[in-house]
Amino acid sequence: MTAHYVGRFAPSPTGLLHAGSLVAALASWLDARANTGRWLVRIEDLDAPRNLEGAAEAILGQLERCGLVADAAPLRQSTRITAYQQALDRLVATRCAYACGCSRRDLELAVAPARMERARHAERIYPGTCRDGLHGKLARSFRLRTVPPDPSDGGAPSSTIAWVDRRLGAQQQDVATSVGDFVLKRADGVWAYQLAVVVDDAAQGVTDVVRGEDLVGNTARQILLQRLLGLPTPRYLHAPLVLAAGGEKLSKQTGAEPLELASPLLALQAAGAVLGLDTGGMTLGDWLAGAVAQWRRRWPLP
Repeated sequence: MTAHYVGRFAPSPTGLLHAGSLVAALASWLDARANTGRWLVRIEDLDAPRNLEGAAEAILGQLERCGLVADAAPLRQSTRITAYQQALDRLVATRCAYACGCSRRDLELAVAPARMERARHAERIYPGTCRDGLHGKLARSFRLRTVPPDPSDGGAPSSTIAWVDRRLGAQQQDVATSVGDFVLKRADGVWAYQLAVVVDDAAQGVTDVVRGEDLVGNTARQILLQRLLGLPTPRYLHAPLVLAAGGEKLSKQTGAEPLELASPLLALQAAGAVLGLDTGGMTLGDWLAGAVAQWRRRWPLP
């Protein structure tokens, strides 16, 4: 293994792995092994009330049964609170983040109803009510300022982010107009996914993020945060999704059942088919070796 490639799989312990999450885990593991890199597992356990007792350990056991073993002990986000606070303090000090006193009711009144239904991890487009101060309200959350505090500051990163996804090709999003000033720390004190993932990817030296296509809409926000914090931007590859009967992404919210691992090889073959892999192998090790070889040919690094 070399230090030139570091990948990661980051499950939330709100339930066990299902068919869709195995596809994401397998894709990230294959990419790391195809590039003789390190593969890490990060437990995204910040939202404590939603965590299922014992789920983190059970997930690690499921991965091990499938031959997907991390190269280091798992990192738990619940141990990283100080690092997130330091990142937020830096953003506040540079006027890139600010305290927000708006309640959910305030947002419902301010935001157009047509824009209130957003994808997972996305935010309602915030109208900037507290951007210039709380005006007597108490601070509830913290938001990223997606436009420079000084319009004449030509050195501030643009909110229009362009990047190239290794599978989906050229991507672009104007974070200010399509997302707005998004939350970094919630009103209940929970750190937002966007900030935590950026801080942790940098701390772990992650060079390549391979995850499900449902998260592609988060990428521009994360790149903007990386630029504001002076952190490196990894390469991104967003893998195909497993769909539920209704055509939506298979997830815990859509009734996904925990993985049936009576035969880990069959589970891996099903996951590999979603990723477009067609490899033989009568044993788990043989199948994984063939899948790595196919992945290396199909998704070489740029």
